[in-house]
Amino acid sequence: MKGRVIEMDLLKQISDFLQQGDDGKVFDLTKQAIEENIAPKDILDLGLIAGMNVIGEQFRKHEIFLPDVLLAARAMYSGMDQLKPLLIKEGIPSAGKVVIGTVKGDLHDIGKNLVGIMLRGAGFEVIDLGKGVFAEQFVETAVKEQAKVIGMSALLTTTTPLMKNVTDLLRENGLNNQIKTIIGGAPVSKEFAQEIGADAYAYDAAKAVECVKQLIDLA
Repeated sequence: MKGRVIEMDLLKQISDFLQQGDDGKVFDLTKQAIEENIAPKDILDLGLIAGMNVIGEQFRKHEIFLPDVLLAARAMYSGMDQLKPLLIKEGIPSAGKVVIGTVKGDLHDIGKNLVGIMLRGAGFEVIDLGKGVFAEQFVETAVKEQAKVIGMSALLTTTTPLMKNVTDLLRENGLNNQIKTIIGGAPVSKEFAQEIGADAYAYDAAKAVECVKQLIDLA
């Protein structure tokens, strides 16, 4: 019992220092947790993801801002880099694979990058195709990687119609039941998502994580 209390205290410290954006401390404490034979999945769920969940909630409530999220993400990666080989070795699955990108013709990627950070923080494996992505690239990558969700971002009104190319392509190939779509960006809305046949719309990064969790359950 005493050992478990010490374990939980160490995991809480990982979570706390991650929230403070202290990547050096998170690295050292993750290393210590591994050396003390704490289960990698516990370090991930109760340390790193627990910390990022708090960050996501604070960001959603506007209690913290983008630089704070980026610092926390850097701290999370310092722990994840050590954990990844152990999680793979133990065959522990991620929460699911998500392909994300900014659609063709659009070069804005701050929102998309933030969504990627938050998804990774929630335990998802993220394949980020970057910006200016063709519809075929989204679909081909999702099929190849066996991803269950495609996330598309756009900031220009002129590029939003290209999101429909992805949903059309999935439908034409009979993939729309196994690969779900989520869209985001200033010019899009819930109504637009319904209009083009996308499965979800997220107005911010925290909402995107919530929606992706629901979509993966449906896929």
